[in-house]
Amino acid sequence: MVAVTDSTTPVTSHPRVDVVLPCLDEAEALPWVLARIPAGWRPLVVDNGSTDGSAGVAREHGATVVTESRRGFGAACHAGLLASDADIVCFCDCDASLDPGLLPALVSRVTAGEADLVLGRRRPTGRGAWPLHARAGNAVLARMIRRRTGARLRDLGPLRAARREALLGLGLTDRRSGYPLQMVVRAADAGWRIAEQDVPYRPRTGASKVTGTWRGTVHAVRDMRAVLREPAPEHRAPAAAGAGSR
Repeated sequence: MVAVTDSTTPVTSHPRVDVVLPCLDEAEALPWVLARIPAGWRPLVVDNGSTDGSAGVAREHGATVVTESRRGFGAACHAGLLASDADIVCFCDCDASLDPGLLPALVSRVTAGEADLVLGRRRPTGRGAWPLHARAGNAVLARMIRRRTGARLRDLGPLRAARREALLGLGLTDRRSGYPLQMVVRAADAGWRIAEQDVPYRPRTGASKVTGTWRGTVHAVRDMRAVLREPAPEHRAPAAAGAGSR
């Protein structure tokens, strides 16, 4: 269990921001990632069973380390969300494929009331940054999201920002690869305004645990299909502050 300190502080022009970084054997990438966390923001590195000393590296570079023993990308992300007590929570992969220094642009759209959930739409910047099989799986999911929710998204971007209390209100239950998708689907069902913003996508450091192989991609798509089969709730979760039509 992760202790959670609730916060009722309203989001202002200078909100407190935590960045959740799910981590499984990312010791090589962590220094680059943590050096790019915006000043004054707290990095929450969620160690999901690393054996390469990732937790120690994270602490050495000033991060708060949260330990999540249950394996799964969603388990790590949600443990970070529960550990946060900030106004805004951001999520970023911990493999140096995405620059957390770009997050202020996403957060500003939330605090300005332009959107309730902002996703970074990936734009590959180097050879091998986004393998063909991973792009194909992403395109399939984008079409499935549109059919299921009506949200016209082009990418299920892992770089994202939203209000913490609103995210907790979505009641997310997936603890595997479907977690990012479930967040988007339930946010859409709740009437949130979901926006995308282009971000560069670099070749990752180290081997991918999910989309590095066709098999991993197939398993991820299977998890996400299960999320998309969930019926829309009869009583929708409360919309985020300012949520309206998309």
